[in-house]
Amino acid sequence: MNTAPALTPTTRALAWCLHLLISGLLALAVGRAVADHRPHTGWTVTAAAVCGLVYALGPTLPGVRRSRRTAAVWLAAVGACWLVLLALTPDAVWVAFPLYFLQLHLLSRRLGPAAVAVTAAAAIAGFAAHTGSFGPAVAIGPALGAAVAIAVVWGYQALYHESEQRRRLIEELTATRADLAQAQHTAGVLAERERLAREIHDTLAQGLSSIQLLLRAAERALPGRPDTAARHVDAARQAAVDSLAEARRFVAALTPPTLEGTTLAGALERLCTTTSARHRLTARFHLAGVRAPLATAHEVALLRIAQSALANTVQHAQATTAEVTLSYLADHVAVSVVDDGHGFSSERLPAPGPEAGGFGLAAMRARVNALGGTLTIESAPGHGTSLTARLPLTPPAEIRPEARP
Repeated sequence: MNTAPALTPTTRALAWCLHLLISGLLALAVGRAVADHRPHTGWTVTAAAVCGLVYALGPTLPGVRRSRRTAAVWLAAVGACWLVLLALTPDAVWVAFPLYFLQLHLLSRRLGPAAVAVTAAAAIAGFAAHTGSFGPAVAIGPALGAAVAIAVVWGYQALYHESEQRRRLIEELTATRADLAQAQHTAGVLAERERLAREIHDTLAQGLSSIQLLLRAAERALPGRPDTAARHVDAARQAAVDSLAEARRFVAALTPPTLEGTTLAGALERLCTTTSARHRLTARFHLAGVRAPLATAHEVALLRIAQSALANTVQHAQATTAEVTLSYLADHVAVSVVDDGHGFSSERLPAPGPEAGGFGLAAMRARVNALGGTLTIESAPGHGTSLTARLPLTPPAEIRPEARP
């Protein structure tokens, strides 16, 4: 079913203006007929009243706005009343002008102009019959009025459709903006979760694992070697203190305590010393190249990778030595950790899980990828493991915010 456009506040105001115009023109025709004592004055008043009633009935019918067919029937009834009035008085010709707007508004784009043309022809013929002559002056008024009505209505409809398109476009843009904001929020939450997972794995989880290993060593030393057990317990206590400091600084979103008041090289050297003191592993630090200033995110990432790599060596490699090397090269900085453990096969790595762990390598890759670096691992059963993390020497301003601790 075809429907006419819904009324907006603007179209509602124009409709009331049209109602007033038709009422005024009908009243004008009746007033002139009565004032001039024209023939058939009574019939003129009656025809004008019937025309006004039929017209007033239209806005009260909801079907007139919902169905073009109902609107066409109503317009035909109004037009018939108007033709009767036009036959009685030439002043009814002015009513044709508001009828043009009604027909163009309620009928389809194809039938509207046709109805306007018929109405204009009837107005010209009626007025010519009353004056008893036909000339250009008689035809110009109704024809020009019809042309103006068509131009105005079609122009308004074009503006209305353009306004509707812009409104829909704005609604789509608003919806897209909301979806984009939600997507960015979700991505930010996921990125923050990933960052927190990496930080927890490389700090608290590694610290707790070290404490567990030390306490197990102390348990094995008892009761035969109480001095050795006491050293392991003291090392576990110190590991707990360090982990607590990491947790507090982690919550406060500050740089790692191991980097406060020292350089990355100093922090790595301290890491090797602490690891050697706490576990049956000799970890040695080496520095190669000329030191270059690094962004905090680079230093934190390299330190965390070294911590995680040494923790994996202690827990899984059964190695006796580990070499940690910090290398400053022309366009990048690298940290490598090489041990003499039993190695592993990359095809037989355990899947990450809450019991078995396995998150370390994934966290390392995520760190270096976030900073535009690379992570290479070389290992084979019985031949130890070599892990190298390379990061470009990027100025701090170019560091992506999500990579910061």
